[in-house]
Amino acid sequence: MKTFEYCGLISPWRRIVFFTLVGITTLFALALLTSVYQKEGLNPLEIGLLLLYAVLMLWICLSFWTATLGFIIQWRQSDRFAVHTTAGKAPLPQNGRTALIMPIYNEDPHRVFAGVRAICDDLIATGQHQHFDYYVLSNTLDPELWIEEELRWQQLRQELNETIHVYYRNRLNNSERKVGNIKDFCTRWGGHYRYAIVLDADSLISGTTLVDMVRIMENNPCVGLLQVPPVPIGKESLFARILQFSMNVYGPIFTAGLNFWQLAEGNSWGHNLIFRVRAFTEQCGLPRLPGSEPFGGEILSHDFVEAALLRRGGWEVWLAYDLGGSYEELPPTLIDYAKRDRRWCQGNLQHARLVLARGWHPINRLHLAMGIMSYLASPLWFLFLLLTGVDAYTRAQSEPAYFFGYTLFPVWPESYTVEMITVLLVTLAMLFLPKGLALLLLFRQPETVAYYGGAVKASLSMALETLTSLLIAPILMLFQTKFVMAILLRRSINWSNQRRADHQTGLLEALSTHGGQTLLGIVAVWYSYTYVNDFFWWFIPVALGIVLAVPISILLSSLKLGLQTRHHGLFLIPEEIQPPEVLTRLEYYLQQPDTLPLSPARSRFLQVIVEPSVYALHASLLPEVSYNKRYQHYLQGLVYQLLEEGPNRLTAAEKRALLTDYSTLQTLHGLTWSLPGMSADFGRMPI
Repeated sequence: MKTFEYCGLISPWRRIVFFTLVGITTLFALALLTSVYQKEGLNPLEIGLLLLYAVLMLWICLSFWTATLGFIIQWRQSDRFAVHTTAGKAPLPQNGRTALIMPIYNEDPHRVFAGVRAICDDLIATGQHQHFDYYVLSNTLDPELWIEEELRWQQLRQELNETIHVYYRNRLNNSERKVGNIKDFCTRWGGHYRYAIVLDADSLISGTTLVDMVRIMENNPCVGLLQVPPVPIGKESLFARILQFSMNVYGPIFTAGLNFWQLAEGNSWGHNLIFRVRAFTEQCGLPRLPGSEPFGGEILSHDFVEAALLRRGGWEVWLAYDLGGSYEELPPTLIDYAKRDRRWCQGNLQHARLVLARGWHPINRLHLAMGIMSYLASPLWFLFLLLTGVDAYTRAQSEPAYFFGYTLFPVWPESYTVEMITVLLVTLAMLFLPKGLALLLLFRQPETVAYYGGAVKASLSMALETLTSLLIAPILMLFQTKFVMAILLRRSINWSNQRRADHQTGLLEALSTHGGQTLLGIVAVWYSYTYVNDFFWWFIPVALGIVLAVPISILLSSLKLGLQTRHHGLFLIPEEIQPPEVLTRLEYYLQQPDTLPLSPARSRFLQVIVEPSVYALHASLLPEVSYNKRYQHYLQGLVYQLLEEGPNRLTAAEKRALLTDYSTLQTLHGLTWSLPGMSADFGRMPI
């Protein structure tokens, strides 16, 4: 078997080619627009348009050439920088164990532990499972979900019968969110492991891929972190199916293109990755930024920063773009997608305070800047459209005649023509040409295109996906513009859990979310039609999605339409035609009858107080914590309130407080069983 160390394998010419192409393309487009404006001199409005256009075109060119070079890599089907080629088939080392760590926060416990079981089963099938342990690291605050997590963990351990050790703990101090969870693992248990693989609650990774990730790290001792791109799967709403299709088809050329120029200065996406525990523990302690949120406080989008810290410490970070076997789930509706974007927006904009920090590699600075730009682009596009409309209005006042003789087509002023054609045609070409390249790559592989429904169905799916993206792009532009403005006004957010299950967006929810966007679109359409009629026809593609935001959002959330498209062979992905074993196992466990018993009162909180077995399990998992007398009196008051008024009068935080202290829980359990009839039917507590 031929193996080699990946350390120091760098190709400067790749970056020279990439950034030269980006620079030349941007300057060419900017020069075209500038040459027209300069004929009559530049006014402040035109200078503003040129500056905005330069920034936006640079952003588009970065994406375009990333995809184009990725397409070339994929077309050639050979790349000496493809990290997975170093995996080999050697047995895993006996002296270096790996921990799979899954931080969770108020997730559906049934889905979480079904996923854990599916991954464990797939790992056992490789015969290498003895090298792995699994940690479910909970930040869950909801007392009902907390107890159910413990019960399902116990049930899973019994089913696995110690074939793989699965550990669980609920962190009483939920500081630093997911970062705090991972930090807690590294400081408490990290010394037992050489590697850790990070999973999200909706992550799935095949056993073969897990083993290959460890082998790659073993064969490349200079690699501190390896990111495996996750493929979205598992959702049935129309919105999710369209996104699944697009990311499945277009994703490979973008990830291959990213690896083309980032090389050892790769990025982290926060999950479906493996890191070297010692390197991560030494290098990735995140500081608390001075000031308050949204720009100060805890670092929210930690993944980019951790990758930069590892590289600053001398470790390499790679993207295993073609390893495969890595999956995740998407938000099921447009509104849920926007809510997730809101959290990511705040975290990425926070990086503005870090992008100039000392010691970063230039590529890591670029990653941080690109993360910021991914959200600043929307308000910049909004401003660009606004200034373009103002420019069109100004020209309309001085040049009111656009039709001469019997021509059917307008004769635009030269600068206005070039401006709009450059913005719309050139921009759209660079945005959508990668889609055509991805389809061309698909057609080259007949056995692969069959998994997408065949050439005709795949082409129709891509056309419908393109139309959908044109409609929702302006909606997302307004969402992100609103998010950025709120953050600049220093309005922070609560980092709440996601709604992952498929569900229909109701009319009231759609109206409350998109009503302002619709009103803005109607006003903009009316104003442009009335006062800048020539600009109105150029504005329609943008305005259409905004005006129809409410019905678009409702239709895209439809589970029925999603299933119908699947029935007709549209938006198919290979994982639906030939599901990987790990996904098949997940679906099997999700469909099995739930055998986890519930209390007669249908309350996990009461179950842990009354049922001895549940109480014993929960009590055994509580850490030893000593509280001051004031807090002990507070807990004692909650005990009497519960016994006298019933659990419905307690808040979730108060219930959690009772469940976190061993002595208080012990007292409550004893008092409960000493009350007549309490143990039988919970009758003494008003439910």
